[in-house]
Amino acid sequence: MSNRRALVVEDEVLVGMLIEEMLRDLGYEIAGLSTHLDHALALARTARFDVALLDINLNGRQSFPVADAIRARGLPFLFATGYGSRIVPEPYCNAPILQKPFSLEELKVALQRAGL
Repeated sequence: MSNRRALVVEDEVLVGMLIEEMLRDLGYEIAGLSTHLDHALALARTARFDVALLDINLNGRQSFPVADAIRARGLPFLFATGYGSRIVPEPYCNAPILQKPFSLEELKVALQRAGL
């Protein structure tokens, strides 16, 4: 069992719970689940985690400030989106992107791509 911890930022609670379950299946502990940008920013700055999975659109606001806070800590993150990679601006193009809906195997591959 891994001691890795994941932060999940997802505005749809049921989708967030599904992602948590998938991460647990891959051996991760859940460091936190956030559904709002301000809370996600606080967790990104202070929570103990090894990787974050970020929904790009959080109730009409984009999660890129959360990605910036995570990047400032030197931690990896993945984006999850139903809109495709075309909405990801240049500074974030190298981050792994999961197209929703995604499978457990696709999540596993994206985590490996993130260096985990």
